[in-house]
Amino acid sequence: MIRPLSKILLAEDDPDIQEVAALALEAIGGFTVETCDSGTEVVEAARRFRPDFIILDVMMPGMDGPTTLKSLRGTVEFKTIPVIFLTAKAMKNEIEDFIGMGALDVITKPFDPETLSDQILAIWNKHHE
Repeated sequence: MIRPLSKILLAEDDPDIQEVAALALEAIGGFTVETCDSGTEVVEAARRFRPDFIILDVMMPGMDGPTTLKSLRGTVEFKTIPVIFLTAKAMKNEIEDFIGMGALDVITKPFDPETLSDQILAIWNKHHE
């Protein structure tokens, strides 16, 4: 049986996108969401929040999404937490690169807030098959 997804850590530097995504995940998906404005906040927030799933914006100030993923994968406690990227960069070769880095999938911006939770659940379920 697949463990239920309940806690999502969302790293997004655009406050409007962060608010819409968090609201959609909480109100529609019923998830508990912790938000971060930058990649540098993610590792500390992950230690404190203990997410089941992490969503990383690709382009963030300071530490970008790919660097944040590399940092997470270099830490034993976060090595296996499912991570996806949220990005406006959606060219096929870039998506392949992100998956090659260890991301499960990529959701492109603009995303549909009404279906975001379903997309996340589908990725979660596929990962646990």
